[in-house]
Amino acid sequence: MNVNQEDTGLKPVRITAMRQTVYRDLMQQFENPIEHACDISVGQTFVSVDAQRPEGLCESAWESMRTFVEALARGEGDFYDGWMKNPHSAMISCNDGFRPVSFYLETL
Repeated sequence: MNVNQEDTGLKPVRITAMRQTVYRDLMQQFENPIEHACDISVGQTFVSVDAQRPEGLCESAWESMRTFVEALARGEGDFYDGWMKNPHSAMISCNDGFRPVSFYLETL
């Protein structure tokens, strides 16, 4: 460890894009055409170190999962009394109403 680095005691958390749903009918009805609304690919992974947003992960998706990542990094889990088979994980979707991505978060 570098002398300037401090061990925060936080665990790394892997973030994996598991699925993306696209609601083209809602996009056509309500959304202004935009390019690169979401550049996440299914299967893409990120690792949060010290409970920080990984580079390349969209800020909006991060805001949807940040509190869960922070809790997992602190060693917490078992959200909602046994919601997940792995108590040190969570399945979170970003808040894009037109093309939500489901992310699997797990403590490493």
